[in-house]
Amino acid sequence: MKPRALAACAALALAGTAAPAATLKATLLLPADDARLERSRLERAYLGQPGGPAGDGLALAVTDAQFELDAAGVTVAVDTREAASRDAARAAAAAAEKAGAAALVVDLPADWTLAVADAVKIPVLNVGDAADRLRASDCRPRLYHLLPSDRMRSDALAQTLVARKWSQVLMLVGPAPEDRARAATAQASIKRYGLKLVAERPFKLSADPRERELANPLLLTGNAAYDVVWVVDGDGEFGRALPYRTALPRPVVGDAGLVPLAWHAQFERYGAPQVSRRFAKAVKRPMTAQDWAAWMAGKALVGAAVTAPKGPAAAWARALAAGTLDGSKGTPMSFRAWDGQLRQPILLSDGQGVIAQAPVEGLLHPGNVLDTLGADAPEKLCRVAR
Repeated sequence: MKPRALAACAALALAGTAAPAATLKATLLLPADDARLERSRLERAYLGQPGGPAGDGLALAVTDAQFELDAAGVTVAVDTREAASRDAARAAAAAAEKAGAAALVVDLPADWTLAVADAVKIPVLNVGDAADRLRASDCRPRLYHLLPSDRMRSDALAQTLVARKWSQVLMLVGPAPEDRARAATAQASIKRYGLKLVAERPFKLSADPRERELANPLLLTGNAAYDVVWVVDGDGEFGRALPYRTALPRPVVGDAGLVPLAWHAQFERYGAPQVSRRFAKAVKRPMTAQDWAAWMAGKALVGAAVTAPKGPAAAWARALAAGTLDGSKGTPMSFRAWDGQLRQPILLSDGQGVIAQAPVEGLLHPGNVLDTLGADAPEKLCRVAR
Protein backbone atom coordinates (compact mmCIF):
# COMPACT_ATOMS: atom_id res chain seq x y z
CA MET A 1 0.00 0.00 0.00
CA LYS A 2 1.28 3.47 -0.90
CA PRO A 3 2.40 5.81 1.94
CA ARG A 4 -0.38 8.28 1.22
CA ALA A 5 -3.00 5.55 1.45
CA LEU A 6 -1.48 4.28 4.70
CA ALA A 7 -1.65 7.80 6.19
CA ALA A 8 -5.29 8.13 5.18
CA CYS A 9 -6.14 4.79 6.78
CA ALA A 10 -4.32 5.79 9.97
CA ALA A 11 -6.24 9.09 10.11
CA LEU A 12 -9.55 7.26 9.71
CA ALA A 13 -8.61 4.83 12.45
CA LEU A 14 -7.71 7.64 14.81
CA ALA A 15 -10.95 9.46 14.02
CA GLY A 16 -12.91 6.35 14.78
CA THR A 17 -11.32 5.98 18.22
CA ALA A 18 -11.25 9.70 19.18
CA ALA A 19 -12.97 10.58 22.44
CA PRO A 20 -16.33 12.30 22.05
CA ALA A 21 -16.33 16.08 22.44
CA ALA A 22 -17.07 17.44 25.89
CA THR A 23 -20.32 19.36 26.16
CA LEU A 24 -20.86 22.41 28.30
CA LYS A 25 -24.59 22.31 29.04
CA ALA A 26 -26.41 25.52 29.91
CA THR A 27 -30.07 26.29 30.57
CA LEU A 28 -31.80 29.54 29.68
CA LEU A 29 -34.63 30.43 32.07
CA LEU A 30 -37.32 32.81 30.84
CA PRO A 31 -40.62 34.05 32.34
CA ALA A 32 -43.71 32.51 30.81
CA ASP A 33 -45.99 35.08 29.13
CA ASP A 34 -43.38 37.82 29.47
CA ALA A 35 -45.25 41.15 29.65
CA ARG A 36 -42.22 42.97 28.22
CA LEU A 37 -42.71 41.07 24.97
CA GLU A 38 -46.41 41.86 24.60
CA ARG A 39 -47.07 42.87 21.00
CA SER A 40 -48.10 46.49 21.62
CA ARG A 41 -44.93 47.13 23.65
CA LEU A 42 -42.73 45.62 20.96
CA GLU A 43 -44.43 47.76 18.33
CA ARG A 44 -43.58 50.92 20.30
CA ALA A 45 -39.90 49.89 20.48
CA TYR A 46 -39.11 51.79 23.68
CA LEU A 47 -35.41 52.53 24.01
CA GLY A 48 -33.79 50.41 26.69
CA GLN A 49 -36.45 47.71 26.64
CA PRO A 50 -36.29 44.20 25.10
CA GLY A 51 -37.15 43.66 21.47
CA GLY A 52 -37.53 39.89 21.64
CA PRO A 53 -36.53 36.74 23.56
CA ALA A 54 -33.06 36.43 25.09
CA GLY A 55 -32.53 33.12 23.32
CA ASP A 56 -31.93 34.98 20.04
CA GLY A 57 -28.71 36.62 21.22
CA LEU A 58 -27.53 33.50 23.03
CA ALA A 59 -27.96 31.37 19.92
CA LEU A 60 -26.05 33.87 17.79
CA ALA A 61 -23.04 33.72 20.12
CA VAL A 62 -22.84 29.94 19.90
CA THR A 63 -23.26 30.02 16.12
CA ASP A 64 -20.57 32.70 15.79
CA ALA A 65 -18.11 30.55 17.73
CA GLN A 66 -18.73 27.21 16.03
CA PHE A 67 -15.32 27.10 14.32
CA GLU A 68 -13.57 27.94 17.60
CA LEU A 69 -15.56 25.28 19.46
CA ASP A 70 -14.81 22.66 16.82
CA ALA A 71 -11.11 23.46 16.97
CA ALA A 72 -11.13 23.01 20.76
CA GLY A 73 -13.13 19.78 20.54
CA VAL A 74 -15.94 21.02 22.75
CA THR A 75 -19.59 21.92 22.27
CA VAL A 76 -21.98 24.31 24.03
CA ALA A 77 -25.57 23.10 24.28
CA VAL A 78 -28.30 25.47 25.48
CA ASP A 79 -31.68 24.26 26.69
CA THR A 80 -34.55 26.74 27.23
CA ARG A 81 -37.14 26.55 30.00
CA GLU A 82 -39.99 28.90 30.92
CA ALA A 83 -41.24 29.52 34.45
CA ALA A 84 -44.56 31.00 35.53
CA SER A 85 -43.51 31.97 39.06
CA ARG A 86 -40.53 32.43 41.34
CA ASP A 87 -41.00 28.96 42.81
CA ALA A 88 -41.23 27.45 39.34
CA ALA A 89 -38.01 29.23 38.34
CA ARG A 90 -36.28 27.88 41.45
CA ALA A 91 -37.46 24.35 40.70
CA ALA A 92 -36.40 24.59 37.06
CA ALA A 93 -32.95 25.78 38.09
CA ALA A 94 -32.47 22.92 40.53
CA ALA A 95 -33.66 20.42 37.92
CA ALA A 96 -31.27 21.85 35.33
CA GLU A 97 -28.31 21.53 37.69
CA LYS A 98 -29.29 17.97 38.54
CA ALA A 99 -29.49 17.18 34.81
CA GLY A 100 -25.90 18.32 34.29
CA ALA A 101 -26.12 22.01 33.46
CA ALA A 102 -22.81 23.78 34.11
CA ALA A 103 -24.36 27.28 34.04
CA LEU A 104 -27.70 29.04 33.94
CA VAL A 105 -28.62 32.10 31.89
CA VAL A 106 -31.58 34.00 33.31
CA ASP A 107 -33.81 36.74 31.94
CA LEU A 108 -36.06 36.96 34.99
CA PRO A 109 -37.35 39.52 37.52
CA ALA A 110 -34.94 40.32 40.33
CA ASP A 111 -36.64 38.22 43.02
CA TRP A 112 -36.83 35.23 40.68
CA THR A 113 -33.16 35.62 39.82
CA LEU A 114 -32.25 35.57 43.52
CA ALA A 115 -34.35 32.44 44.06
CA VAL A 116 -32.52 30.75 41.19
CA ALA A 117 -29.09 31.81 42.47
CA ASP A 118 -29.92 30.46 45.94
CA ALA A 119 -31.12 27.12 44.53
CA VAL A 120 -27.95 26.13 42.67
CA LYS A 121 -24.16 26.00 43.04
CA ILE A 122 -23.33 26.76 39.41
CA PRO A 123 -22.81 30.17 37.74
CA VAL A 124 -25.94 32.19 37.01
CA LEU A 125 -25.67 34.77 34.21
CA ASN A 126 -28.21 37.59 34.50
CA VAL A 127 -29.02 39.12 31.12
CA GLY A 128 -32.31 40.91 31.81
CA ASP A 129 -32.45 42.77 35.14
CA ALA A 130 -30.52 45.99 35.78
CA ALA A 131 -31.52 46.43 39.44
CA ASP A 132 -28.62 47.66 41.54
CA ARG A 133 -29.64 45.56 44.52
CA LEU A 134 -28.63 42.42 42.63
CA ARG A 135 -25.09 43.84 42.57
CA ALA A 136 -25.21 45.27 46.10
CA SER A 137 -27.32 44.29 49.11
CA ASP A 138 -28.76 41.19 47.39
CA CYS A 139 -25.63 40.03 45.54
CA ARG A 140 -24.73 36.36 45.37
CA PRO A 141 -21.31 34.69 45.02
CA ARG A 142 -21.94 32.97 41.66
CA LEU A 143 -24.26 35.56 40.14
CA TYR A 144 -22.87 37.47 37.14
CA HIS A 145 -24.44 40.38 35.28
CA LEU A 146 -24.06 41.00 31.55
CA LEU A 147 -26.54 43.89 31.33
CA PRO A 148 -25.21 47.13 32.84
CA SER A 149 -26.72 48.14 36.16
CA ASP A 150 -28.98 51.14 36.62
CA ARG A 151 -26.08 52.88 38.41
CA MET A 152 -23.74 52.25 35.47
CA ARG A 153 -26.25 53.78 33.05
CA SER A 154 -26.92 56.81 35.25
CA ASP A 155 -23.18 57.35 35.81
CA ALA A 156 -22.66 57.24 32.04
CA LEU A 157 -25.36 59.86 31.58
CA ALA A 158 -23.99 62.07 34.35
CA GLN A 159 -20.51 61.92 32.80
CA THR A 160 -21.98 62.96 29.46
CA LEU A 161 -23.81 65.91 31.02
CA VAL A 162 -20.61 67.08 32.70
CA ALA A 163 -18.71 66.83 29.40
CA ARG A 164 -21.34 69.04 27.75
CA LYS A 165 -21.54 71.46 30.70
CA TRP A 166 -25.25 70.76 31.24
CA SER A 167 -24.92 71.06 35.00
CA GLN A 168 -28.43 72.15 36.12
CA VAL A 169 -30.76 69.13 36.14
CA LEU A 170 -34.56 69.04 36.45
CA MET A 171 -35.72 65.49 37.23
CA LEU A 172 -39.16 64.06 36.44
CA VAL A 173 -39.97 60.78 38.19
CA GLY A 174 -42.71 58.23 37.48
CA PRO A 175 -45.03 56.71 40.08
CA ALA A 176 -43.75 53.10 40.09
CA PRO A 177 -41.61 51.91 43.03
CA GLU A 178 -38.91 50.97 40.52
CA ASP A 179 -38.91 54.54 39.20
CA ARG A 180 -38.42 55.95 42.68
CA ALA A 181 -35.52 53.56 43.31
CA ARG A 182 -33.92 54.48 39.99
CA ALA A 183 -34.41 58.18 40.74
CA ALA A 184 -32.37 57.72 43.92
CA THR A 185 -29.69 56.03 41.83
CA ALA A 186 -29.72 58.92 39.36
CA GLN A 187 -29.35 61.39 42.20
CA ALA A 188 -26.31 59.45 43.45
CA SER A 189 -24.76 59.81 39.99
CA ILE A 190 -25.61 63.51 39.89
CA LYS A 191 -23.84 63.97 43.23
CA ARG A 192 -20.89 61.78 42.21
CA TYR A 193 -20.12 63.92 39.17
CA GLY A 194 -20.84 67.34 40.64
CA LEU A 195 -24.08 68.20 38.86
CA LYS A 196 -26.87 70.17 40.54
CA LEU A 197 -30.41 68.85 40.95
CA VAL A 198 -32.56 71.98 40.77
CA ALA A 199 -35.85 70.12 41.40
CA GLU A 200 -37.46 66.69 41.38
CA ARG A 201 -41.08 66.52 40.25
CA PRO A 202 -43.44 63.53 40.01
CA PHE A 203 -45.44 62.76 36.88
CA LYS A 204 -48.36 60.42 36.40
CA LEU A 205 -50.37 59.32 33.37
CA SER A 206 -53.92 59.32 34.65
CA ALA A 207 -57.47 59.59 33.32
CA ASP A 208 -58.50 61.41 36.50
CA PRO A 209 -59.16 65.09 35.58
CA ARG A 210 -57.92 66.11 39.03
CA GLU A 211 -54.46 64.81 38.10
CA ARG A 212 -54.15 66.34 34.65
CA GLU A 213 -51.30 68.61 35.70
CA LEU A 214 -49.19 65.54 36.60
CA ALA A 215 -49.06 64.55 32.93
CA ASN A 216 -48.65 68.03 31.41
CA PRO A 217 -45.04 68.54 30.20
CA LEU A 218 -45.36 72.35 30.14
CA LEU A 219 -46.55 72.52 33.73
CA LEU A 220 -44.06 69.91 34.94
CA THR A 221 -41.10 71.72 33.40
CA GLY A 222 -42.19 75.31 34.13
CA ASN A 223 -41.08 77.70 36.87
CA ALA A 224 -37.50 76.44 37.02
CA ALA A 225 -34.13 77.18 35.42
CA TYR A 226 -32.28 74.11 34.11
CA ASP A 227 -29.93 72.91 31.39
CA VAL A 228 -31.47 69.49 30.91
CA VAL A 229 -34.55 67.43 31.87
CA TRP A 230 -33.77 63.95 33.24
CA VAL A 231 -36.83 61.70 33.03
CA VAL A 232 -37.11 58.46 35.02
CA ASP A 233 -39.87 56.42 33.37
CA GLY A 234 -39.51 52.65 33.42
CA ASP A 235 -42.81 52.23 31.60
CA GLY A 236 -41.69 54.50 28.78
CA GLU A 237 -45.05 55.91 27.73
CA PHE A 238 -44.71 59.37 29.32
CA GLY A 239 -41.05 59.82 28.45
CA ARG A 240 -41.45 59.09 24.74
CA ALA A 241 -43.71 62.16 24.36
CA LEU A 242 -41.56 64.52 26.45
CA PRO A 243 -38.83 65.74 24.04
CA TYR A 244 -39.66 69.08 22.35
CA ARG A 245 -42.57 69.66 24.76
CA THR A 246 -40.70 71.17 27.73
CA ALA A 247 -41.34 74.72 28.92
CA LEU A 248 -37.75 75.70 28.10
CA PRO A 249 -36.03 74.52 24.89
CA ARG A 250 -33.77 72.03 26.66
CA PRO A 251 -32.60 68.47 25.93
CA VAL A 252 -34.34 65.48 27.51
CA VAL A 253 -32.23 62.58 28.82
CA GLY A 254 -32.69 59.42 30.88
CA ASP A 255 -35.46 57.13 29.70
CA ALA A 256 -36.21 59.28 26.66
CA GLY A 257 -34.31 61.69 24.44
CA LEU A 258 -30.66 60.77 25.05
CA VAL A 259 -30.69 57.28 26.61
CA PRO A 260 -27.74 55.30 28.06
CA LEU A 261 -27.72 51.76 26.61
CA ALA A 262 -25.57 48.66 26.54
CA TRP A 263 -26.06 48.44 22.78
CA HIS A 264 -27.70 50.07 19.80
CA ALA A 265 -28.03 48.56 16.36
CA GLN A 266 -26.67 51.74 14.74
CA PHE A 267 -23.35 51.66 16.61
CA GLU A 268 -20.74 51.89 13.86
CA ARG A 269 -17.36 51.11 15.42
CA TYR A 270 -15.23 48.15 16.55
CA GLY A 271 -16.98 45.53 14.44
CA ALA A 272 -20.39 46.39 15.89
CA PRO A 273 -22.10 46.75 12.48
CA GLN A 274 -21.18 43.17 11.62
CA VAL A 275 -22.62 41.90 14.90
CA SER A 276 -25.86 43.82 14.39
CA ARG A 277 -26.17 42.65 10.80
CA ARG A 278 -25.66 39.00 11.71
CA PHE A 279 -28.29 39.32 14.41
CA ALA A 280 -30.80 41.09 12.15
CA LYS A 281 -30.26 38.50 9.42
CA ALA A 282 -30.85 35.65 11.86
CA VAL A 283 -33.97 36.92 13.66
CA LYS A 284 -35.33 39.72 11.41
CA ARG A 285 -35.22 42.52 13.97
CA PRO A 286 -32.71 45.04 15.34
CA MET A 287 -30.37 44.02 18.14
CA THR A 288 -31.24 45.63 21.49
CA ALA A 289 -29.26 46.03 24.70
CA GLN A 290 -30.85 42.90 26.16
CA ASP A 291 -29.96 40.94 23.02
CA TRP A 292 -26.37 42.12 23.35
CA ALA A 293 -26.30 41.00 27.00
CA ALA A 294 -27.57 37.54 26.00
CA TRP A 295 -24.99 37.43 23.19
CA MET A 296 -22.28 38.25 25.73
CA ALA A 297 -23.55 35.49 28.03
CA GLY A 298 -23.13 33.09 25.13
CA LYS A 299 -19.61 34.41 24.52
CA ALA A 300 -18.82 33.88 28.22
CA LEU A 301 -19.99 30.26 27.98
CA VAL A 302 -17.99 29.71 24.80
CA GLY A 303 -14.90 31.28 26.37
CA ALA A 304 -15.15 28.98 29.38
CA ALA A 305 -15.64 25.93 27.18
CA VAL A 306 -12.63 26.74 24.99
CA THR A 307 -10.39 27.60 27.96
CA ALA A 308 -11.15 24.29 29.71
CA PRO A 309 -12.34 22.03 26.86
CA LYS A 310 -12.42 18.87 28.98
CA GLY A 311 -14.26 20.45 31.88
CA PRO A 312 -15.40 19.57 34.48
CA ALA A 313 -18.07 22.03 35.57
CA ALA A 314 -15.83 23.51 38.27
CA ALA A 315 -13.14 24.28 35.68
CA TRP A 316 -15.71 25.94 33.43
CA ALA A 317 -16.94 28.05 36.36
CA ARG A 318 -13.40 29.25 37.12
CA ALA A 319 -12.72 30.02 33.47
CA LEU A 320 -15.97 31.96 33.16
CA ALA A 321 -15.23 34.13 36.21
CA ALA A 322 -11.69 34.94 35.06
CA GLY A 323 -12.36 35.34 31.35
CA THR A 324 -11.86 38.42 29.20
CA LEU A 325 -14.55 39.10 26.59
CA ASP A 326 -14.73 41.08 23.37
CA GLY A 327 -18.12 42.75 23.09
CA SER A 328 -17.38 44.82 19.96
CA LYS A 329 -17.29 48.03 22.00
CA GLY A 330 -13.58 48.77 21.67
CA THR A 331 -12.12 47.45 24.92
CA PRO A 332 -11.65 44.10 26.70
CA MET A 333 -14.35 43.37 29.25
CA SER A 334 -14.22 41.30 32.43
CA PHE A 335 -16.36 40.56 35.46
CA ARG A 336 -15.74 42.71 38.54
CA ALA A 337 -14.49 40.63 41.43
CA TRP A 338 -16.57 42.53 43.99
CA ASP A 339 -20.08 42.25 42.50
CA GLY A 340 -20.02 40.05 39.39
CA GLN A 341 -20.86 42.92 37.04
CA LEU A 342 -19.38 42.90 33.54
CA ARG A 343 -17.27 46.02 33.01
CA GLN A 344 -18.28 47.69 29.77
CA PRO A 345 -18.59 51.03 27.97
CA ILE A 346 -22.08 52.52 27.72
CA LEU A 347 -23.54 53.96 24.52
CA LEU A 348 -25.65 57.14 24.53
CA SER A 349 -28.37 57.06 21.87
CA ASP A 350 -31.28 59.18 20.70
CA GLY A 351 -32.83 56.15 19.00
CA GLN A 352 -31.47 57.03 15.58
CA GLY A 353 -27.79 56.48 16.25
CA VAL A 354 -25.08 56.57 18.91
CA ILE A 355 -24.32 60.15 20.00
CA ALA A 356 -21.60 59.48 22.58
CA GLN A 357 -19.89 56.83 24.70
CA ALA A 358 -18.96 56.60 28.35
CA PRO A 359 -16.58 56.64 30.11
CA VAL A 360 -16.02 60.06 28.57
CA GLU A 361 -12.61 60.92 27.18
CA GLY A 362 -10.13 62.19 29.75
CA LEU A 363 -11.74 60.58 32.78
CA LEU A 364 -9.19 58.87 35.05
CA HIS A 365 -9.33 55.92 37.46
CA PRO A 366 -6.51 54.32 39.51
CA GLY A 367 -7.31 50.87 38.13
CA ASN A 368 -9.69 50.52 35.21
CA VAL A 369 -11.52 53.53 33.78
CA LEU A 370 -14.56 51.31 33.17
CA ASP A 371 -14.96 51.21 36.95
CA THR A 372 -16.05 54.86 36.86
CA LEU A 373 -19.39 53.40 35.76
CA GLY A 374 -21.31 51.79 38.61
CA ALA A 375 -20.31 50.83 42.14
CA ASP A 376 -16.54 50.80 42.55
CA ALA A 377 -14.64 48.39 44.80
CA PRO A 378 -14.12 50.82 47.74
CA GLU A 379 -17.87 51.27 48.11
CA LYS A 380 -18.16 47.63 49.37
CA LEU A 381 -21.87 47.35 48.54
CA CYS A 382 -21.62 43.59 47.95
CA ARG A 383 -20.38 41.74 51.01
CA VAL A 384 -20.25 38.11 49.86
CA ALA A 385 -17.07 36.21 49.05
CA ARG A 386 -16.75 35.44 45.36
